[in-house]
Formats: sequence, C-alpha cells, structure tokens
Amino acid sequence: MQYRRLGNSGLKVSEIGLGSWLTYGTAAERDAADKCIRAAFDNGINFFDTANAYNRGAGEEAMGAALKPYSRSSYVLSTKVFFAMGDDVNERGLSRKHIMEQCDASLRRLGVDYIDIYFCHRYDNSVPVEETLRALDDLTAQGKILYSAVSEWSAAQIGQAVEIGRRMNLRPLIANQPIYNMFERYIEREVIPLSQREGLGQVVFSPLAQGVLTGKYKPGQPVPAGTRASDSSVNFVINSYLNDEVLGVVAQLEELAGSLDLKLSQLALAWTLRQPNVSSAIIGATRPEQIEENVKAVDVKLDAAVLTEIDALLAQVSHFAPLR
Repeated sequence: MQYRRLGNSGLKVSEIGLGSWLTYGTAAERDAADKCIRAAFDNGINFFDTANAYNRGAGEEAMGAALKPYSRSSYVLSTKVFFAMGDDVNERGLSRKHIMEQCDASLRRLGVDYIDIYFCHRYDNSVPVEETLRALDDLTAQGKILYSAVSEWSAAQIGQAVEIGRRMNLRPLIANQPIYNMFERYIEREVIPLSQREGLGQVVFSPLAQGVLTGKYKPGQPVPAGTRASDSSVNFVINSYLNDEVLGVVAQLEELAGSLDLKLSQLALAWTLRQPNVSSAIIGATRPEQIEENVKAVDVKLDAAVLTEIDALLAQVSHFAPLR
C-alpha cells in the first residue's frame, strides 16, 4: 500500500480507502463487513469511511463493530453529517444543533472516542457558513473530531468557507469528498485547482462508477443476477450508466486494461490516482477478493501514451451525464 498526505495536513491515508455506503448495514451482512475490514488491514488500508445517513446509522454501527478488534491509532475513521436523521425540523442540515447532536450520536454508534475526519455531507443553503464552521472548530477543540472536511461542495462554496475560516481564525478544512471517476470529472475544472491552492485533498467516492468500471455489465446483455444493478432498492444511480454507448466504451477500456495485464478495476483506480490532489479513492466491497484485486492499483503507473488513449476512448461519451 502507498499513503498520501491529506491536503496540507500531516494526516496520511492509504491511496485506497474502504467505504460503507451501499454495503455494510444494508446490502451485505455484518460478517461480510468483518471479513472485508480484515482483508483491508491485511492489505495496508488504513482509511475507513462511513456516514450517519447510511441506512440511518446502521452503516456506522456495522463499521464500528468491525473495527473494534483493531487499535484505534491504527486507522483513520471518517463519517458525515447533513442528511435527515429523524422527522423533526432540526434533525437535518448543518446547524450547530444538528452537528453537535449528530457528532455525539455518531461517536456512540461507532463506539469510538473521536472521529478522525468529520465531513459536511452536502452544502446547506439555509445555515450561515460561519455557524457551521464554528461548530466544527468547537468539536475539534473538544477532541471529538480531529479534522473537518466537506463533501460534494462546489469550488465557490469551498472557497467561501476557506475565506470565512481564515477571517475567523478557525482550523482549516483539510479535505473534500466528491464523486470522481472516468465518466464524472467535473472536479478537474475548478474544484481541484482551488483545493490545491487552499490545501484540501480529495478523497473520492465511486471511482469504479458504481461497479460499472469492473466490466461486469456488458453491452446488449441482461444485468447479471445478484449485482447492484439488479437490486431495485439501490440501483437508482447505476441504471443511468447502463446504456450500450457507455458500456461499449467500458468494453474498450477493458480491452486496453487486458493489453496492460490489468483488471479494468485496477486501470480505473490507477487512472483516478494519477491526480496528485486525490489523496485516496474509496471503494466498496462485499467480498475480500474485491479488496485484494483493487489494492494492486496502487502499484500501477500509467504512462502518457496510455492516458492519451484513455482520453480518446472517454471522448466518445463526453456528453454523458449520470443521475446524481
């Protein structure tokens, strides 16, 4: 495993992280979480990501239980706050009340004394940014979180938060968690340049495009049984990828990967990690074998000719816009 600094902080995270959005606590049993986290540790992964909203806390509970056998200092744990956790008007968003209450609730569900990285899961137009940043800074002062970060904020929103934090003399944000993969590259235009300038690292989710960039879905063929796309409870995003035009490009990328003696997933992850501002690519897994395959991407260095060929293939679907 290789490790990168998270933004301008001194924190080092594994280039491959393990997340729990649609797996732990929902689509997979708890024993799968235990096996996958054991495999993650065996392969050098030290970064584990979840959120309070993942199955209304079940994702945090499963992640915390699976991490319990390991020394707290041996891993970096992140979770998030924003989405509704109840029916009350104050049980959502980035108000001081919701942030403070949900941080304590996340600590209880995770079974830990502190959270390494606490993400604002989305931007909240209804709350002053000053209020949100002050709450995060106070949680840091209390030792409940070590670093604060954002997820899926625009460049303008990140820039605004950085300036407000600087003016208020608050501890800086250290990371952004956006979607980023071969088909969704919006952060390259403004988010990455701003983040590089202001000291935020990217920890990206869906680097395999919901599993499409593993090659399991083929153009003109039915969706394989037992896959995410076949599960109507979780396939609302992935279905937008499943058209023959996109899958045709995936097939070409898989052929390129084979010519390099790589799995398509390894090619896709290596492509993501070519960006120096990407500190970690977060994968999901239900089987240890998936982790063992994906971590090999950290040893893959794509030369300029391969990157040019990938860009040419992706240009065929540059107009594609998945559901968000």
